[in-house]
Amino acid sequence: MSDASRTPDPAGSAAGGEGAPALPPTRIDRPGIEVERPAGSARLPGARREGYTKLPTGPVGIEPVVVSGPQLEDQGSAAWEPSSSAAERVDDARLAPWALFAAIVALGASFFVGWGIPVAVIAVIASIMSLRRPVESRAISRWALVLSLAATVYSLGWLVWAGMQFERLG
Repeated sequence: MSDASRTPDPAGSAAGGEGAPALPPTRIDRPGIEVERPAGSARLPGARREGYTKLPTGPVGIEPVVVSGPQLEDQGSAAWEPSSSAAERVDDARLAPWALFAAIVALGASFFVGWGIPVAVIAVIASIMSLRRPVESRAISRWALVLSLAATVYSLGWLVWAGMQFERLG
């Protein structure tokens, strides 16, 4: 920007033309003593550090790796063996009966109200999970899935019917 006036030239000449006023040349002065950085002050970001002699990715010393640790008395046996109680433990947590129970409760609730749909959805998820487990009874899991899907359909029917009744009133 310049200090020259911004009024248009009546002759229509360009800014650098013959009728334009002459601008003084631009001059850059060195900063005074009060703005210069005194020695010993904080360095500027990106400035070179004095006294830094080690490269950040300097060579790594090569020393042999010495393995240390407790010595085992019996080197011939395995370090860990499962105990007999762990081998005898059986997975007795079954999900299929709980899925069937939730499906029956959801089906019973869906005959009267539509708000049993969360229980029906939980029963669907539990029955699908029990179908994927190899230790579960497939027959109970299938019954749970069928009954929970029926409960979901009945509950959705109740909710659709209630929505249609609400539209008639409002």
